[in-house]
Amino acid sequence: MDQTLLEYFRCPEDFAQIEVNGPLSSDPGYFQFGPDICYGQYSGSLPSKYLVHGLPDASQAVRIESKRLHLPFDLDQIVDNLRNERYELNSWHSLEKITAGKFTRAVYYLLRPILPVSVRKHLQRARLSGWDKILFPHWPVDSTIESLMAHTVSLILKARQIERVPFIWFWPNGAPASLIMTHDIEAAAGRDFCAQLMDIDDSFGIKSAFQVVPEMRYDARADFLEAFRKRGFEVNVHDLNHDGELFQHKEKFLRRAEQINLYVKGFGAQGFRAGAMYRNQDWYDAFDFSYDMSVPNVAHLEPQRGGCCTLMPYFIGKILELPLTTTQDYSLFHILGDYSTALWKQQIDQIIQRNGLISFIAHPDYLIEKNARKVYLDLLGHLARTRAEKKIWMALPSEVNRWWRNRSQMKLIRAGAGWRIEGPDKERARIAYATRQGDSVVYTVDGVS
Repeated sequence: MDQTLLEYFRCPEDFAQIEVNGPLSSDPGYFQFGPDICYGQYSGSLPSKYLVHGLPDASQAVRIESKRLHLPFDLDQIVDNLRNERYELNSWHSLEKITAGKFTRAVYYLLRPILPVSVRKHLQRARLSGWDKILFPHWPVDSTIESLMAHTVSLILKARQIERVPFIWFWPNGAPASLIMTHDIEAAAGRDFCAQLMDIDDSFGIKSAFQVVPEMRYDARADFLEAFRKRGFEVNVHDLNHDGELFQHKEKFLRRAEQINLYVKGFGAQGFRAGAMYRNQDWYDAFDFSYDMSVPNVAHLEPQRGGCCTLMPYFIGKILELPLTTTQDYSLFHILGDYSTALWKQQIDQIIQRNGLISFIAHPDYLIEKNARKVYLDLLGHLARTRAEKKIWMALPSEVNRWWRNRSQMKLIRAGAGWRIEGPDKERARIAYATRQGDSVVYTVDGVS
């Protein structure tokens, strides 16, 4: 049984039966599965050590025998490699490699408090140069895992000679996608703008989550934190002191993780985001919070390149990851020099097409500036219209966390000729069906037109 497929769709267990076709290669590498780039061990031929054009296509080695699907790779392993960014980033630009060194990073973060944005953006543009030449993950939205899941289900349907597979829909009440807005408070000026930013969000009927740096950056008193909650907003912990050092050394990380866990408890928070989206998912078992928001879907414009290649929440051990699926406001304004909502709208449309999580970071520190605030207002107007027209589920991160955890415990049970859902929060859950269409599938939700 393929556990990843089962957890992704919450389909009946007997529909997730997949066999691995032959012995796998000793070393992992790149190959394709139809249009999708994969990284891992492969039994069809030797995978490529490097990410290049013309990769071997695993589709040619798929077998169907006695109504059983045989794939030339372990789907669990491939998805795990993508989500946890275990693929090799051979497409990094050489300048980025040089400037990513520990000494350079330490000097940058030492000087960062006295460097204005007008200076920082030029240093960051130099470091990130060549981002638009990176082959994988795909810019501006990577839905490789969504595509892999759909392709695999289409092959299961073909193997079993059936028309459709039932599963538990991704979002409550049949919503086509979900949306969260988050605000990372970087410095005192951003902290002081938060009350006004809550007014702005409220004017569009949007509640958001504010991530607060516990140490060094500014004073985060209890009354400051409580002001968010009184208005229906959410508070989470943002790094420890935002110095870029959280994941540099394992021993130092473990000491800081203990402090972060104490702040999470003291803040009454459930979630966390690392400073500058630095991350090492293999170390997350040291954390005690319920959900994380530190992994980008595609990280071309982040200090740490990579990306989880999915638009859906996923578990890292006991922690639920809510990936960042849109470009940060700072990157849009100061790296790309784009003061419009065009890129954001493109990303929103692509995420909705894949029924994913639309997640934003907008910093109070950068929205103080008039032109940036105008773009943010335009974005909120677009989000409010999209929510109304397409019935998007707008939620706080804690609500998405609670829903996804409940969904992970739900099961489809046969009920006569049909199905019923059992598990926590089942009243909001909907039965959906995946129907084969070529090499992919289309989804329909019971009771949703």
